Amino acid sequence: MIRLLLICFVSCVVLGSSEQPEKKSGVIEEEPLSHLEEEPLSHLEKEPLSHLEEEPLSHLEDQHDHEHEHVHDHEHEALLEPDGARSFNQLAPEESIAQLAILVDRIDVNKDDFISEDELKTWIQNVQRNYTNGQVEDRWSDFDTDEDGLISWDEYKNVTYGIYMNDPLTKEDVNVPQMLQEERRFRAADTDADMKLHKQEFNAFLHPENFHHMRDVVVQETIDDFDKNGDGFIDLNEFIDVLFPPGNDDNDPEQMEKQRRDFLEIQDANKDEKLDQQELMQLIFPPNYNVAGSEAKQLLKESDTNKDGKLTKTEILDKHELFVESQVTNYGEAVVPHDEL
Repeated sequence: MIRLLLICFVSCVVLGSSEQPEKKSGVIEEEPLSHLEEEPLSHLEKEPLSHLEEEPLSHLEDQHDHEHEHVHDHEHEALLEPDGARSFNQLAPEESIAQLAILVDRIDVNKDDFISEDELKTWIQNVQRNYTNGQVEDRWSDFDTDEDGLISWDEYKNVTYGIYMNDPLTKEDVNVPQMLQEERRFRAADTDADMKLHKQEFNAFLHPENFHHMRDVVVQETIDDFDKNGDGFIDLNEFIDVLFPPGNDDNDPEQMEKQRRDFLEIQDANKDEKLDQQELMQLIFPPNYNVAGSEAKQLLKESDTNKDGKLTKTEILDKHELFVESQVTNYGEAVVPHDEL
């Protein structure tokens, strides 16, 4: 569900926005990769999309997507290997370690027996790409009802909302604001303006946070979620109430106060005590931010025991729980043995 996804992402960015670059949750600036080749992750890998960003907001992607009954829940679907088997948390530690060891050999593109930060970053980017490409393939047949190789707005709308729109007894159940929001996103993804999406465009529709030309839509949908008084801005109270819902016993008063200060002193650049589209764009898509690179940097920092700037297989396996719960393994799916079906 994109709305909760975006709230989650803003929370992640905001909660670390005032930290120094080396902190896990902060915005980390990095140089782009220029020389490493992409490692195919499995026979499921699709051709990379020509305009897919190298810095997808991956901590969002693992929780996606639409809330309609016609769209399946793929939150932990195995995209590195075909067909799900046991969940990784059902594995004995020695099993997940053995599977992780196999992955380490594949991550080591130059076969020097070390894993560099760039190799980790490239691997994570491929995992992200596999995830989004896999979702496009998995959902395509649900919406391309006439099998013409395109998904029209009418097809999407009828599959998603038609059961309600065509029944006068249940028409009141149609989430009209959500439908209009999705139509706006559909039109933004439809780069040739024919109201039909090919697979690249459908990827942008499902994962707008990964595409430059969809960023305005992501920002507007975020405003829609936070803006309770309908003035087109996110004021301080709206911001805090979403990040720290009133009545939630888990709210940390110190963290809430810190976020109030950050909102007023950092996020609110023009000091009008509310966030506009430009300020929110900077918050969601900070310059030079690369999620894959950020995760690679953090994994290296937490696992590099001898501080030589690279990882051995032993260092990775010693921290196997950290890697199994990261995008390196698609949050554990890649270490599930699939020969036990």
